[in-house]
Amino acid sequence: MTDLSSFAITHKWPAQHADRIQLYSLPTPNGVKVSIMLEETSLPYEAHLVDFASNDQMTPEFISLSANNKIPAILDPNGPGGKPLPLFESGAILIYLAEKTGQFMPKDAAARHETIQWLMFQMGGIGPMFGQLGFFHKFAGKEYEDKRPRDRYVAESKRLLGVLDKRLQGRSWIMGEDYTIADIATFPWVRNLIGFYEAADLVEINNFPDVTRVLEAFVARPAVARGLLIPKRG
Repeated sequence: MTDLSSFAITHKWPAQHADRIQLYSLPTPNGVKVSIMLEETSLPYEAHLVDFASNDQMTPEFISLSANNKIPAILDPNGPGGKPLPLFESGAILIYLAEKTGQFMPKDAAARHETIQWLMFQMGGIGPMFGQLGFFHKFAGKEYEDKRPRDRYVAESKRLLGVLDKRLQGRSWIMGEDYTIADIATFPWVRNLIGFYEAADLVEINNFPDVTRVLEAFVARPAVARGLLIPKRG
């Protein structure tokens, strides 16, 4: 039987099924990237809610697995060489799970690197910029009369949506006909921007018809619909 007791995180979130991938997360755009990937690949896993309201992400147990105290993180009891592998950073986890399963990553070397390129586009651009826009539009930023910070992120978000829209013209997915980790990383953030952040009008989302077309196809996938709700909030 697999023993994960040497990992401090299992003391706070005990593994009921220690032979399965342990997911520590919250259903945010970054968090659901991994739950969607796990649902898409059908890998056995066990989800644990990291409750920000209780500052779970700041506990020593969580930081022992995720040094940057950010969700998501995983603990795979069957990592390389059959040894447990702890891993944080959503992009790194997506690449790992793609390589572990041979799914949602092109086999061709050039296409593989191109997929990672678009994954990094999300990690370095779409995620941070959409998140800042959400802050200045929906949250504490509303307290600032000076709208220049908000407008800066509006302009950059529009630019990024334009890049993505151009890429999707004539394509079913970011990499063409094949659905990949680049899509799994990107479209939870687009969904959040125009949904939870209520910024559809602000970024004039109707000017990006290929983005909205592919977003509709993304959320229609059964594994995506399931993954968007995992882990379930208390």
